Amino acid sequence: MPSLTELLSQKTALLADGATGTNYFQMGLESGDPPEMWNVDHPDRVAKLHQEFVDAGADIILTNTFGGNKHRLKLHDLQGRVHEINKRAAEIACGVASKAGRPVVVAGSVGPTGELFEPLGKLTHDDAVASFKDQIEGLKAGGADVAWIETMSAPEEMQAAMQAAQAADLPYTYTASFDTAGRTMMGLDPAVLGGVADGLGPIALGANCGVGASDLLVSVLAMTAADPNAIVIAKANCGIPQVRGDQVVYTGTPELMADYVHLALDAGARIVGGCCGTSPVHLAAMRQALDSHTPGPRPDRATIEARIGKLAAPPREAGGEVRQRRRARG
Repeated sequence: MPSLTELLSQKTALLADGATGTNYFQMGLESGDPPEMWNVDHPDRVAKLHQEFVDAGADIILTNTFGGNKHRLKLHDLQGRVHEINKRAAEIACGVASKAGRPVVVAGSVGPTGELFEPLGKLTHDDAVASFKDQIEGLKAGGADVAWIETMSAPEEMQAAMQAAQAADLPYTYTASFDTAGRTMMGLDPAVLGGVADGLGPIALGANCGVGASDLLVSVLAMTAADPNAIVIAKANCGIPQVRGDQVVYTGTPELMADYVHLALDAGARIVGGCCGTSPVHLAAMRQALDSHTPGPRPDRATIEARIGKLAAPPREAGGEVRQRRRARG
């Protein structure tokens, strides 16, 4: 199995996979059911989606463990099965990656706990670290190469997950969701995201999910401007989510997501993928875009909006209101 560091040293840019949850809904997942249990109950379906992403050209596939920490699993009375579920998820992904015939990295998805830290809530730093460590140790036991800390909002939660990865002796990356007027829900600016991991040694950092591909690209511009040498991840939703009846529909076409890849690469990202709504069909178009990319000028907000649409939640003006949004991965 290749390591992410090795693959980054060999290639200018890498393609990460697409959505988990929104694709599982198309495969039979019911609303309210924990997708993590599919690793145990329906491993064939989990493997099928991994295989479709590999066939579409993914260099990195994420395990089905976004909500695999004890705080999320306790909502389904599964908090005692953290290690089992995460280990099985990594084993499924590694089984697919090992048969790819080319290097494919297995990244262990580590999402937020869903809890607030003291003093706003009851979650302590030590409890958060312990919770993430249990999850990451399971991912490592199943063969994951890297902990993929994602969709974070609070700096203290990012740091707890990073420290847990270090304690489990697993390399890590981390991404935040800048879904609230250009910042995370807890107010973090993308320009200072790198400082959250000061001295903690991540492989890469970046943005995922959020409210649309245009918004995410603007956050990538801020990160690469702040540190041109950083390895930056861009994993945007497939266009903008829209509620239609009882369904959430993502507006992005394969053509839009392909153009998003070109813009992300020119903005300085080295790992590009898709989040909510991104299907294997979208990812195949993104693979083609990555392989055919000719470097162009660094885009600005105006260029991004002209090519793939207006920002859904642009940075607020001084004195403006912040509209808070919550989200769940993929």
